Amino acid sequence: MCFPFFFPFSPRMMASSLTTPPKRVKMVHPEHNGTTATNNNVHDGSDSTTNEEFSFSEAPTLDQLRILQNEFATERDWDKFHQPRNLLLAMVGEVGEVAELFQWKGEVKEGLPDWSEKERSALSQELSDVLIYLVRLSEKCHIDLPKAALEKIALNKKKYPVEKVHGSCKKYNEYD
Repeated sequence: MCFPFFFPFSPRMMASSLTTPPKRVKMVHPEHNGTTATNNNVHDGSDSTTNEEFSFSEAPTLDQLRILQNEFATERDWDKFHQPRNLLLAMVGEVGEVAELFQWKGEVKEGLPDWSEKERSALSQELSDVLIYLVRLSEKCHIDLPKAALEKIALNKKKYPVEKVHGSCKKYNEYD
């Protein structure tokens, strides 16, 4: 089975993303009547051992990644290989590569303060591969991934009400 490796960004996209600094993120919580919260602690990719809240950059969006990857695959005539099953198997392979980076490390602290820059870079690349395959698979299955994720979070809130599950790791069917 052929799983062509793909790179998601055009040179133009790469250049603009590398020169544009992260911005403050204003989040509107869908369940709090439009109230907003501002995240002032934007992660710049540097090592940080403080308890600052992490956030992603504003761009690219999942849809921008989808478009870039679609263009990349189309230009190379790889779309014929990108059927859902093939994409799933490729993504599982990439998840295995992420797992390999954590293998034999024991517990890993948030922010990876004990990891070398080489290890962090490798993790960044492998997680990117997983995300790219996930977005491509979602596209091929016609699943609006951001919308589906919001729906799943809402469902999980119902399955795991705070008053029943706070501080517990039980599965939803193990309560009452």
